[in-house]
Amino acid sequence: MRVQPIEWRDGVVAILDQTQLPQRVVIHEYDDWRGVAEAIRTMQVRGAPAIGIAAAYGLALAARAINASTMEAFRAEFDTVCRAFAQTRPTAVNLFGAIERLQTVVATCQTPDEARTRLLAEAHAIRTEDHAADRAMAEYGAALLPPNARVLTICNTGALATGGIGTALGIIRVAHQQGKLAHVYACETRPRLQGLKLTAWELQQEGIPFEVIADSAAGMLMAQGKVDAVIAGADRIAANGDTANKIGTYTLAVLAHYHGVPFYIAAPVSTIDPRTPDGASIPIEYRDPTEITHIDGLQIAPTGAPALNPAFDVTPAALIHAIITERGTFRPPYDFSQLPLTRKGRSDS
Repeated sequence: MRVQPIEWRDGVVAILDQTQLPQRVVIHEYDDWRGVAEAIRTMQVRGAPAIGIAAAYGLALAARAINASTMEAFRAEFDTVCRAFAQTRPTAVNLFGAIERLQTVVATCQTPDEARTRLLAEAHAIRTEDHAADRAMAEYGAALLPPNARVLTICNTGALATGGIGTALGIIRVAHQQGKLAHVYACETRPRLQGLKLTAWELQQEGIPFEVIADSAAGMLMAQGKVDAVIAGADRIAANGDTANKIGTYTLAVLAHYHGVPFYIAAPVSTIDPRTPDGASIPIEYRDPTEITHIDGLQIAPTGAPALNPAFDVTPAALIHAIITERGTFRPPYDFSQLPLTRKGRSDS
């Protein structure tokens, strides 16, 4: 990637505005945490890992602006900022993991100056960990694919969505580098068209052979025997393996199950939420209905037409062939108890 989705630039958070891609590459620099929070809420930042990184840097930025002489006052104001970030994207568990990690740092600091220094270091650590996790995950995932694999994916799970090379798209990248990948089908991913706009852009950057398809074409391709594997990302994985991801993922899992196509989830262990027992307990974000009735601001529906716009759906664990993480590949029935997980994620955090 020539352009990084999120960077810390000496006191400002630089965010690549993914709502502008692929037509324009626009980078916003925020010197106020409120701008970072709004960038998360308005989907300038997308992908659960990237959302966590952006929130971490946003909180580090907020810490610089807190004018408090005591830790008690600092913690009170910092907690207010944390609550504001928590309201931006309720489904992505990495957001809450980043918030809790930084709250843990603040809880052990003796002075506001110490907190500011350590919070930035922790934000850098979150990004570094995500980069390493992506690479390890990609190696595990690529090993599962057959030679000359034809892979179908949904939404965007590449470098734009994480702190590294991507989750599902990271696997695709490494498989291509290993000479195992024949072709990629990228679902357009209505209503925000992340597959059409972002995944296609990244695949072009890498020179990976692909075609964008309408979401509704996936079943036909599977019926024709043209898909060897489906790989999707995740915004939250429940303790039992039920997985929330971009709307349409559940449909792909059902189709894959019917046609005997392996369906994989690729996500860092920070996406596994042991406090969420199953998919029914995952909060689902509902977004503005105009995302359905309009495309890039152009109205395509009759004026006044009602629209229902859930941003995510939940795929039951029984439909998932394997969950690929940086700690290895898990298969049903899913048991993550060997991972010393907390809500904040990785055990080495």
